[in-house]
Amino acid sequence: MFNWRRIALLTVIFSSCCLLSFGQDGATETVEMADTMRQNGKIYVVIAVILTILAGLILYLVRIDRRLTQLEKENK
Repeated sequence: MFNWRRIALLTVIFSSCCLLSFGQDGATETVEMADTMRQNGKIYVVIAVILTILAGLILYLVRIDRRLTQLEKENK
């Protein structure tokens, strides 16, 4: 089935990447492009695309893990 260690490791890696990206929250400069996208509602499209890509990567990794587990069982 699932290799929960790998999934837990990936969760920790993705979580730490997200936490590291907030390192510049205290900056006084504003990003004009982000404000414009937020006003036009396009920021939600960007977030949806990013979430779709991440979901695809996670599903791909789960499928590879299942195949590897099946091959390991056949090899034994």
